[in-house]
Amino acid sequence: MIIFLGLVTSAIFAQVTFILDDIPSYTPAGDDVYIAGDFNGWNPGDPANVLLKNNDGKWEITLAAQPDQTSIQYKFTRGSWAKVEKGASGEEIPNRTFTYGNGETVHAVVYNWADNGGGNSTAAPNVTVMSTDFYMPQLNRYRRIILYLPPDYETSGLNYPVIYMHDGQNLFDAYTSFAGEWEVDETLNELNAAGHPVPLVVGIDNGGADRIGEYTPWRNKQYGGGDGELYIRFIAETLKPYIDEHYRTLTDRSNTALMGSSLGGLISHYGALSFQDIFSKAGLFSPSYWFSDSIWSFTHETGRQDEMRFYQLCGTNESSGMVAEMQRMNDSLVSVGFSQDDVFNKVVQGGQHNEQLWREGFGEAYLWLFNSYAYAVSEPAEYGRIVISPNPVYNMFSLSGAEGIYFDPVQIFDIHGRNVKTFTQPQNNIFDVSELSYGIYFVRCIKDNIAHGGLILKR
Repeated sequence: MIIFLGLVTSAIFAQVTFILDDIPSYTPAGDDVYIAGDFNGWNPGDPANVLLKNNDGKWEITLAAQPDQTSIQYKFTRGSWAKVEKGASGEEIPNRTFTYGNGETVHAVVYNWADNGGGNSTAAPNVTVMSTDFYMPQLNRYRRIILYLPPDYETSGLNYPVIYMHDGQNLFDAYTSFAGEWEVDETLNELNAAGHPVPLVVGIDNGGADRIGEYTPWRNKQYGGGDGELYIRFIAETLKPYIDEHYRTLTDRSNTALMGSSLGGLISHYGALSFQDIFSKAGLFSPSYWFSDSIWSFTHETGRQDEMRFYQLCGTNESSGMVAEMQRMNDSLVSVGFSQDDVFNKVVQGGQHNEQLWREGFGEAYLWLFNSYAYAVSEPAEYGRIVISPNPVYNMFSLSGAEGIYFDPVQIFDIHGRNVKTFTQPQNNIFDVSELSYGIYFVRCIKDNIAHGGLILKR
């Protein structure tokens, strides 16, 4: 009996289970996923080596130990070498290697397929790959950089603000994204068509296995990390100077922002505070403040060195602490000197930790962070910006200094540039917007034939 149990235990310990935690979102629903390697003659579509969905909906396969092999080399495919896995930027990757131990479970991620799932890119024509191997001297690595250029970039002769965004694979193209794209290009093109000036966007691909390290300034006992300072220095000291030299940009801090989600939100917060002389805006989507308690001491020790705007967004169906941590960060930023008017917080009921949430919030985030540029409203010194009170608005607001028809008409626009309400010859300087839903709106009014504007937050 003891010998029999020993044999069974040995057999169990000799096997290995491979689990794919994620595959490209564009993977055709009817395709199978295979593992191919030196253990099966590198057959890319061997029926004996097809992965199956486990109870968590993830692809999984268990392989027995191979006779006379202490290790194996392998790759994942969709049945042929024309559909073999590729790296985060679509590049060739070396064979994976596994050394047999005792009852191992291997978790892996497939970032791309060689055929892009058999589909075509969804990126707009004004999205281009600036480089597939841009050198990151601070980290001694290379990375793909993608650019969104405003629709009128080639003809306007103008200079543009710049947003630096992380997880570049997920921003513009469903066929390189892991779980759906942000549709940054479609959103900005729609805003531009509605009359809003739009920025240049620099998408920096994540580094796959290096993503956690690059997006975290501090180490986590369970997940590692800690290369975030070097990554932000790459953006500030190498990438931004290159972009400013080779493209028509507005180089000052007031026209430069960082934006990202999850760990990308964490590193955007860290980067914006660390380099307040370079960045003045940060879009923080579902920020992973949980990763390290150092985020709180860092925020308080760094403090406010210049004016800055922070847009924070999360959903109620994310981690249990997400909403509370976002509110805590709001309070921390205010406590170190930032104005509450410059910290915007939005909690989406039912919102989940995914690209859909971030995609739906991106347009609003851009318009709020870059409100003076995005609305391009003239604000002559003799009048100054209109003052809206109260703001946030619950039902009604007034414009300071307005008397009778001095401000006529007063127009309300949503974040897509649509005129949702117009007041002509307003009475008593009172504007009723009780029927408008929660969100950000732009108020535009005319005084002496000069346009003025401001943002309101409707509660």
